[in-house]
Amino acid sequence: MTPLPPEPLTEFQKFVASTTGQILPVFGEELFRRVPSTFAPLDVTPVPPDYVIGQDDELRIRVWGQLSFQSNLRVDRSGDVYLPQVGTIHVAGLPYSQLDSHLRGAVARVYRNFDLTVDLGQIGAIQVYVAGQARRPGAYTVSSLSTLVNALFASGGPSIQGSLRHILLRRGNEVVTDFDLYGLLVHGDKSKDVKLLSGDVIYIPPVGPQVAVTGSVRKSAIYEFQANETLSGVLDDAGGTSAVASKARVSIERIDDHSGRHAMEVAFDKVGLATPLADGDLISVLSIVAQYQKTVFIRGNIANPGRFEWHPGMHISDLIPDKDSLLTRNYWWKRAQLGLSAPEFALTAGFASQSQPTGDRPVTINLHQASAAEGQLNQDGGTGGQLGTLQGQSDTGQDSPANYQRDRLSAQQRGGSASLALEQTAPSPGISGNQQITEIHRTAPEIDWDYAVIERLDPNTLRTALIPFDLGKLVMQHDPSQDIELQPGDAVSIFSEGDIRIPIAEQTKLVRLDGEFVHAGVYTVQPGETLRHLVERAGGVTPNAYLYGSAFTRESTRAAQQARLDEYVRNLSLRIQHSNLALAASPVTSAQDLASGAAGQNSQQELLSSLRQIRATGRVVLQFEPNSSGTGALPDITMEDGDHFVVPPIPATVSVVGAVYDQNSFLYAQERRIGSYLRLAGGPNRDADRKQEYIIRANGEVVGHESIRGPWGNEFNGLHVNPGDTIVVPEKTFKPSALRGLIDWSQVFSQLALGSAAVSVLR
Repeated sequence: MTPLPPEPLTEFQKFVASTTGQILPVFGEELFRRVPSTFAPLDVTPVPPDYVIGQDDELRIRVWGQLSFQSNLRVDRSGDVYLPQVGTIHVAGLPYSQLDSHLRGAVARVYRNFDLTVDLGQIGAIQVYVAGQARRPGAYTVSSLSTLVNALFASGGPSIQGSLRHILLRRGNEVVTDFDLYGLLVHGDKSKDVKLLSGDVIYIPPVGPQVAVTGSVRKSAIYEFQANETLSGVLDDAGGTSAVASKARVSIERIDDHSGRHAMEVAFDKVGLATPLADGDLISVLSIVAQYQKTVFIRGNIANPGRFEWHPGMHISDLIPDKDSLLTRNYWWKRAQLGLSAPEFALTAGFASQSQPTGDRPVTINLHQASAAEGQLNQDGGTGGQLGTLQGQSDTGQDSPANYQRDRLSAQQRGGSASLALEQTAPSPGISGNQQITEIHRTAPEIDWDYAVIERLDPNTLRTALIPFDLGKLVMQHDPSQDIELQPGDAVSIFSEGDIRIPIAEQTKLVRLDGEFVHAGVYTVQPGETLRHLVERAGGVTPNAYLYGSAFTRESTRAAQQARLDEYVRNLSLRIQHSNLALAASPVTSAQDLASGAAGQNSQQELLSSLRQIRATGRVVLQFEPNSSGTGALPDITMEDGDHFVVPPIPATVSVVGAVYDQNSFLYAQERRIGSYLRLAGGPNRDADRKQEYIIRANGEVVGHESIRGPWGNEFNGLHVNPGDTIVVPEKTFKPSALRGLIDWSQVFSQLALGSAAVSVLR
């Protein structure tokens, strides 16, 4: 059957929605939206004994013995059937249970030795009427086996304005039954359902008084109630209260004699549940408060965070039995990865988009993808101690200090997780593309031994107090003064260095030394140790070390650089937006202006897009001289966790890039100057902007063309060049305003030339 269209909201539904913010359905309405076929009366169903034989019913009669007869006879309008050699027999009005004996008696008046069977074949139809507040009132032809409920479903049932509690079946001048549909819907009671006869009228009166029930009940809806019904009855109709319902009280909002409203509360007991209902009541069953009784909480850097039962005399040490309980499950999960062989940790394409499991949640993960997952964890803000920061940038593709730093940083950055792992990285100098390298990372942020805290709610003032304690003294030294007694509701928080930044002297610092060191590797920095002392402990640098081209990167510096870069991009974006708005408000003089403006906006958006892709490197320029060597030249700077110091070998080339005829790298010669290398590259081409030339020193410094002034003018071409330096010759750029002005003046000169030519012709 096609679903009936939804009916508009009633006034009471709108009223309740304005108070509760939710549209409550009318109870029982959804039952008639799509009438199920299982309610339709079928001709093949067994005939009940009390079924009354009527017109058009088909009797299947079989007689054998002295009389042999078999036929299907239909009851005519007079209520008779005709049996050959017997005559007319009146059967209308007989119950089906008496039909067999009635026919036997009629045949026995003529024959003696016989037997007989009879049953019903096709059942006749009857016509009934559905009136009142029905979805589809009218006359319906239904099976004579149909009952009141069958007819209700066939007609679509009561409308949203019709009553479900008082459905009347009228037969002539009598009311055969007053049917309460709630008995069927709520309790499955169909005892008052009666069979229909032809001409019966089903009358659905308007809906009676209603209440809205919401909150912690099984079914929030609008319910119709009968006279003298109490709160207990309507809660039963709603399926009873839910598991989270508060059995303390029930809130009722009541309308006062069509003039106003007032709120009241009744206790959830025998007296309160006996409260009579009033039309328009809004009943709210409150839920329990999400409060734990006799429970303490522990969270943070611990193996088993959660909720635990409180008992008198309970102390913090009961929650933290030993120091091993402070190692998280995530720590052990990462440690377990160290025992996996390299092929199982090969980098799998596409895994970087998947999230890395964290914390103590159940994990299902492909071990072939775990290495890439660890790298993604740190890039997305995971808790691992990431040593690397960002890849270096270089346009030459040669074995320069910048490239060397880029490859090592790339390998380090992609290690990601704070644990020793075998993983695929980008090729580095001397490492083939398919070879895997081993990276050492900190498995997890270190425990903050100096500070932990208890969060406690004062039961009198309801104020929250923080009670700090020394975790190290409690767990390591078993100091009883730090083993504070717990109260119900206390929440204990255990922190790590990733949660609260501790003094740098107390931090565990891992620093990576890459390149030309006697013992390159990852080192734990001792208290008070500087970069020079650390390199000396690592055996110093090799004779081939090129300190001038070294790269020192720091995570805190990278974060500050990136913040400034992001701020610059935001400000530039705002300025471009203001400029575009001003340009849009100005009158357009020609199609060229329109095209030029559109092209300029596209270029600006491309520039912003490119700037957003730039990532800071965190590089700190160390002031080395080109001939610096040995550990004595290293600065005494304090180390931070994640510092990375790369010292490349002495390069043999100098690179020239940009607007030159041959971008290339050339062998370093001590006597050559910038001009000599530019001549080797064919010199600047016609698009070169000579005034904007600059050189990037191997130590990261940049020297511009305009900054070099001497007694005889600009002396940029005479600057000395060091191994690993890069000379950059940028291309010319035209500002949109200058280009527009050039076009305008070209048009003026063109018009003047045409005018002069015309004058010459006239002469």
